[in-house]
Amino acid sequence: MYILGIETSCDETGVALYHSDKGLIHHSLYSQVAMHNEYGGIVPELASRDHIRKLIPLIDECLHHSQLAKTDIQGIAYTAGPGLIGALLVGAATAKSLAWSLNIPAIGVHHMEGHLLAPMLEEQSPEFPFVALLVSGGHTLLVEVKGIGLYQLLGESLDDAAGEAFDKAAKMLGLAYPGGPLLSKLAVQGQANRFKFPRPMTDRPGLDFSFSGLKTFTMNTLNQTEQTAQDKADVALAFQQATAETLAIKCKRALKQTGLKRLVVAGGVSANTHIRQILTQMVIKESAEIFFPRPEFCTDNGAMIAYAGCQRLLAQQQESLRINARPRWPIDELLQTNEL
Repeated sequence: MYILGIETSCDETGVALYHSDKGLIHHSLYSQVAMHNEYGGIVPELASRDHIRKLIPLIDECLHHSQLAKTDIQGIAYTAGPGLIGALLVGAATAKSLAWSLNIPAIGVHHMEGHLLAPMLEEQSPEFPFVALLVSGGHTLLVEVKGIGLYQLLGESLDDAAGEAFDKAAKMLGLAYPGGPLLSKLAVQGQANRFKFPRPMTDRPGLDFSFSGLKTFTMNTLNQTEQTAQDKADVALAFQQATAETLAIKCKRALKQTGLKRLVVAGGVSANTHIRQILTQMVIKESAEIFFPRPEFCTDNGAMIAYAGCQRLLAQQQESLRINARPRWPIDELLQTNEL
């Protein structure tokens, strides 16, 4: 069963072809980073227009590379939410139009479910059940995963997501957009232990996160320095260390609370090398296992949507031809959703 996956939730246009038996056939990705860099952040209207411009050519490219025709596609999966409403509508309308013309099913996929299942695309994939840390620019979640669609939300950010905090701290440091990767690169030049940042919400029980205080602490710390290149590198290192250790502390609690010994980490921020090291060290001490998707599948991509959609179509999940897009969509509502 060939499934076409379409991802248009934010500023990256992703397309992939996945086969239920053969696995991932091909995937293509177009990033709008260069366009939005001029504005210092994502402009939703421009993002939507660029998805319109690039989506059909990417689908054609993916089919051509795979030596397949549109008539070979047996199902279409698209990101239905959460995300930017205009961007989501581009993917949803394209998916439903193609599905109608080819007389095949189309299924809306939760964007974070796609990230959660991205490690399943690897040869060494995790077995159920596991704890998942989903950490990106828009979300920071801890989820207990018993199977596909069997999700229990354990904790989430009460304000900024970790990736959003990275980008905002980077902006304070004078770094370009998107700032998260640039902050991590700058942190390599930092002097350890010069600044001690708080580990927010780790001194109280529970698995929720809060990263807004780290932004304020970053600004106050910078204002107390001359803001030399070394000052900025030291602040970047302290910020990154605090974020990584906060995530590790919460993940350790989640493993103990659930009694599980398997951690999956996914989402754009999971590509951060330092965060990977800190989380890996933590699970080794806990005699647990850890799984990451390869870096190209950490950021938004069509492959994860194709895989997630394939599993739902194989389970006979269906939806109507109504174009569906949900800019806000809590992941724990998936169990309650029978018809999208």
